[in-house]
Amino acid sequence: MSIADSLFGKPLATSEERAEHIGVAAGIPIFGLDGLTSAAYGPEAAMTLLIPLGLLGTHYIVPIISAILILLGIVYFSYRQTIAAYPSGGGSYTVASENLGSGAGLLAAAALMIDYILTAAVGISAGVTALTSAVPHLQPHTLLLCLAILAILAMINMRGVKDTGAAFMLPTFLFVGSLLVLIGVGVYRTVQSHGHPMPMMVLPPALSPTMGMLTLWMLMKAFASGCAAMTGVEAVSNGVMAFGEPRAKNAQRTLSVIIAILMVLLFGISYLAKSYGIMAMEPEAPGYQSLLSLLVQAVFGRGWFYYTTMGGVLLALALSANTAFADFPRLARAIAAHDYLPHVFLLRGRRLLFSHGVYALTGFTGLILILFDGVTDKLIPLYAIGAFLAFTLSQAGMVVHWQKAEKHKGRVWHMFVNGVGAIATGLTLIVVLVAKFMAGAWVTALLVPVLITIMLAVKRHYTRVNREMKDRTPLNLVNLEEPIVVIPMARWDRITEKAMRFGLLLSKEIKVVHVHSDDDNDDGLAGIWEEMIMVPIRKEGLQEPELVTIDSSYRFVLGPLMDYVLQLEEENPGRKVAVLLPELVVKHWWENALHGQRVQLLKLLLLLKGNQRIVVVNIPWYL
Repeated sequence: MSIADSLFGKPLATSEERAEHIGVAAGIPIFGLDGLTSAAYGPEAAMTLLIPLGLLGTHYIVPIISAILILLGIVYFSYRQTIAAYPSGGGSYTVASENLGSGAGLLAAAALMIDYILTAAVGISAGVTALTSAVPHLQPHTLLLCLAILAILAMINMRGVKDTGAAFMLPTFLFVGSLLVLIGVGVYRTVQSHGHPMPMMVLPPALSPTMGMLTLWMLMKAFASGCAAMTGVEAVSNGVMAFGEPRAKNAQRTLSVIIAILMVLLFGISYLAKSYGIMAMEPEAPGYQSLLSLLVQAVFGRGWFYYTTMGGVLLALALSANTAFADFPRLARAIAAHDYLPHVFLLRGRRLLFSHGVYALTGFTGLILILFDGVTDKLIPLYAIGAFLAFTLSQAGMVVHWQKAEKHKGRVWHMFVNGVGAIATGLTLIVVLVAKFMAGAWVTALLVPVLITIMLAVKRHYTRVNREMKDRTPLNLVNLEEPIVVIPMARWDRITEKAMRFGLLLSKEIKVVHVHSDDDNDDGLAGIWEEMIMVPIRKEGLQEPELVTIDSSYRFVLGPLMDYVLQLEEENPGRKVAVLLPELVVKHWWENALHGQRVQLLKLLLLLKGNQRIVVVNIPWYL
């Protein structure tokens, strides 16, 4: 077995695709891990903005999370309908494009691409934050840890959907199980103590009962940050095709389980924070610990359960980036199918997945992590804008979809559900954008039009290519002539002999071009031209080639060759000029460094500066 097979699995035939389909159990970690693990940083992101209120801020986290849960329920019912209406994969891009037009589709595409990149970055960053909370001396190595986890994730995802689901199932259940135990025990102790449980150990920070005044603006900002907990909800609707039959039903069941668990986790964590009087810490503060770390210590102390839970949180958060890895390649493929992204995103790799989407996501996520030092708090303000823009466009598109489906039973109810979803997510988008704009959301707002501009440029290119390549006329056989063959030749050897033999088959007009430098100690090709080339050609009665020697006082080779070829093409209108390039092909890639790459540069220059009448032909000699 090769190293590639060991790392990434054996190649899969197209006929094996059905075996790669997944069920509900595997669908939860693959498409739901991002949504589920947002419970680890969503409430904390909201509480961080309430720190100026002191301990009083803990009393507002439950109402804020409750408002988010209501919004989450609305979005859940909306996306159940989207899955039923688009069983082949009804992501925001598809829904918006088909129902609202290409402009809305591009807006959704740009928003989703940004959202998936940030999903991967925030998930990995939050996982490392959980690790540094448990092991504080690792905090200086935050960025390095983030990049290492990103590399591992990319490698796991290259093995395909089924293997990814199996690898992530245990960390997902460990994360969910440990948090459910935490919430269950914490709620039980709260009830037993009549709402005033005692923490198992003294916890920082020591805040006064009140430090500032509550304002509407502060509530809006806290709500906007807490909405990060809703990202990833769309993932299942994008990945319906990954499920086994019945696809739509399995996808809906998976979405239902994910949302139900997420609601319990979000409400439970916020309730415990209020009950135990635990406020989030400033991320830049010395000895920083995440809200979950503080809660687990309050309920269980810093024993084996603490380290088990934080280990599960670390694994789940780091692996939650897999939601982006599962959906970004599918999204990129859908966009590329409409010519708005390079067609390389349409290609399926050795494990029946769209590998180039994985490569692109890995690269962009790594760049984001480097730019923001892998700190979750720096990334959160950029988050949720893309998700809620995609939510809004998707739900608005579904309203139009049901409006068109005049014969569909219950379409009025479906329109109402998606309409409420569109209004709710649209209003939330405005709140999130306004509240987070100066904190960094302006970056996302700027990137969306930049991405749309790039996609439109790609579309224009493919449109131009298709227009120029389209030919509905029969084969044109008028004015067919043999090409003028040009063979650049530095010396006479077995490679150039092969080029010469092929050139004699192509045309009777051959020009062998030799660039002679003043530093050369011999006569170049002229010294052996008669004996090695002309004598055998005259003996066979073939058309004699012409030797063209170009003197180069400054030792330039490529420039004189290019000038000669372009001049020859200009002097012979209507004739093709075939440039034969003899080149050595080595056995090992590293051996290329031992040989000049002049032929490759000449080929590149001919392709860039040439035109339709210049043809480049490689003549390889395999060493």
